[in-house]
Amino acid sequence: MSVTTQLETMLAMIGMGGWLGLSIDTYSRFLQRRKRARFIVFINDVLFWLLQGLIIFYVLLLVNEGELRVYIFLAILCGYAAYQSLLRALYLRLLEMLIRFFTALFRFFVRTCYYVVVRPLQGLLHLLLLLLLVIWKLILSTCKLLYRCAIFLLMPVFWLIKWLWMMVPLKQREKIAKFFDWAAGVVQRVKNIIIKRSSKFRK
Repeated sequence: MSVTTQLETMLAMIGMGGWLGLSIDTYSRFLQRRKRARFIVFINDVLFWLLQGLIIFYVLLLVNEGELRVYIFLAILCGYAAYQSLLRALYLRLLEMLIRFFTALFRFFVRTCYYVVVRPLQGLLHLLLLLLLVIWKLILSTCKLLYRCAIFLLMPVFWLIKWLWMMVPLKQREKIAKFFDWAAGVVQRVKNIIIKRSSKFRK
């Protein structure tokens, strides 16, 4: 390995040490260990360190074709220490500012969608239901009015039929009543037959 390659490897691993510190702080900020179950924390930790190992190895592969030396681990440690002492406080403040900014932006987006989309739809739905209720009441009122008008118009016909029925002799009325009873019985028997046959077909 040439001196230039070694220098590039050292600088890259110092940078990866800083990246590792930055990633740990970001991961810890979003994970919130106290609010998570231990099993979830363990799985996340394993996945996090596997990902970091793959990233570091990929960068090392690009720089010196994946050769491992002792000074590589020292360079990572130096980069991590430099981040902890120089950049950690600044990065944490910046991270909190970004979190607050995107949280406020998300809340603004949600409120905007609520007042621009949800509230108008709610008002439209309420108006539609009110309109349907008015139409239904109007239909009911119209039906009641038509029913009363029909009763009023047919009342003389009912009176005439009743008068004519009273003019029929009593014996004839009894015969007519028997005829209607017989017709009602026939209709009922036909109805029972139809019901029995339809039930057989269904089976």
